[in-house]
Amino acid sequence: MPSHDFRAPRLFVDAPLAQDARVPLDRDQSNYLGNVLRLAAGAEVLAFNGRDGEWQAAIEGRKRPDGLVILQQTRPQDRLADLTYVFAPLKHARLDYMVQKAIEMGAATLQPVLTRFTQASRVNTERMRANVVEAAEQCGILSIAGVAEPVPLERFLSQRPADRLLIFCDEAAEVQDPIQGLQGAREAGHGIDVLIGPEGGFAEDERALLLRQPRILRLALGPRIMRADTAAVAALTLVQAVLGDWSGKGA
Repeated sequence: MPSHDFRAPRLFVDAPLAQDARVPLDRDQSNYLGNVLRLAAGAEVLAFNGRDGEWQAAIEGRKRPDGLVILQQTRPQDRLADLTYVFAPLKHARLDYMVQKAIEMGAATLQPVLTRFTQASRVNTERMRANVVEAAEQCGILSIAGVAEPVPLERFLSQRPADRLLIFCDEAAEVQDPIQGLQGAREAGHGIDVLIGPEGGFAEDERALLLRQPRILRLALGPRIMRADTAAVAALTLVQAVLGDWSGKGA
């Protein structure tokens, strides 16, 4: 696998990438390269679009950066494991943190769900998408995770494919070895949904509905109650290590 270059700035561009292609920069990108990073024409950055891999590119522009010329590919495109992070929305900064960490952990899709005790009823999906891109730029990630519109928990459960494994992280579950539980689900093979509930927990009728779902694994995340954003990191770590792309098995 080609090594990552963490010294060069990385920039997500929503344009096709190929050798000798020219890519225009929008105002924010121009400001970032020229005024924040103090880069001028001829300086090199890494560009990616989530489809064509990562490319070395040179800045063009006289008074300010206004475009990139694509030079050569540095890494081929990869793909994320089929892992969806399903969560009750959090407020502002904690949601930003959770989105960034979910992307770093390799989630391919972020799906907000509205539950009885969800505290944040409005979800800024554009802000979430911006956080997805920023996390990918900073961490050398090539694929851009999808951000779904929020839906009620009941609708999400009724629409999801029945052959996907649903990992239900439940603070009311009996504390057992989570790794052993996940190893028992290793034959999933049709994608994984990891569900973390709201700060107030699940209502009993929601829990009952969840436990009636096919292909469900109810999982306790240890003897202590975690904040929802902390639980996201804990749950995704366990899943990636046992069932995901950390294990070499793939989701």
